[in-house]
Amino acid sequence: MKFLRYLLYPFAIIYDLVTTIRNFFFNVGVFKQTSFNTPVIVVGNLSVGGTGKTPQIEYLIRLLKDTFKTAVLSRGYKRKTEGYVLLNETHSAEDVGDEPLQYFKKFDTINVAVNANRVEGITNLLADKSPEVILLDDAFQHRKVKGSFYILLTKFDDLFTDDFLLPTGNLRESRRGAKRADVILVTKCPEFLTKGQKNKIESKLKKYHKSVFFTSISYDGITSGAKKVAIDELKNYEVLLITGIANPFPLLSFLKEKGVNFKHLKYSDHHHFTENEIEDIKDEFSKLKSSKKLILTTEKDYVRLENSIEELSFLGIQTSFIEKQEEFNSIIKNHIK
Repeated sequence: MKFLRYLLYPFAIIYDLVTTIRNFFFNVGVFKQTSFNTPVIVVGNLSVGGTGKTPQIEYLIRLLKDTFKTAVLSRGYKRKTEGYVLLNETHSAEDVGDEPLQYFKKFDTINVAVNANRVEGITNLLADKSPEVILLDDAFQHRKVKGSFYILLTKFDDLFTDDFLLPTGNLRESRRGAKRADVILVTKCPEFLTKGQKNKIESKLKKYHKSVFFTSISYDGITSGAKKVAIDELKNYEVLLITGIANPFPLLSFLKEKGVNFKHLKYSDHHHFTENEIEDIKDEFSKLKSSKKLILTTEKDYVRLENSIEELSFLGIQTSFIEKQEEFNSIIKNHIK
């Protein structure tokens, strides 16, 4: 696979040229950008998939929802509808996408909408619900909207500074794009980040931005859904694990650390499960012989599977700041005020 990517290096150079010209035209005003009086906080990354955008959006929702009328706009990846959709109780993951539905079900005081055309989506949201702040999910490269604040995510063990453009690497645009960020969040850090690790990363990122924060993923202490089982008790269960996310490795590592005995069925990111696949999952579960068993999945997968598998449970996650949490919170709140 690596050899193939090196062979594709010339295409990466062409891709770099195209994206660089595109960004230049936006920067100098050849391509139009639309700004809004309402604060629009953009969360995104330079690389494809798996940097922790969903828990970071949820962190911002928790931070803001009790003080500001908050809305989230997403494109609704892999949804079967088109155009602008304001979520309500009748919508499914197939209608609006798994992540927007997760936000909608989890936080009952916010508004969630989907639209691939972010300018149109924001305009409609403002007309429909008059939010005081809009969170724009996975839109760092969506330059047609001029966000008021940009949060760039980069993963601890896969920094954008160590990557290269598609198709040789995983970057959607040049590393230079990081300079558009107001803050950079290093995500999925180990819980006990050493000073040496922190300093090394900061030295790599300082040419792009001074405001760098370090976060990790923390898992809920108990499963949700069909069965509520304390994490420390999961080792007494036989577990069928279902994932359809970009990077399931942190979850696998967490379960192994907890001594959980599980069989893993892995599917592609945002996977829409067919009836045959649902039956295969149920069949695999029936083969587990333990009297204590459960089907476990991620929260993102749960919203796609909950109506098809009665025995389904999920393990929720949250973003946790390793340090300077209050500083980050103040930056965000002061920006909105």
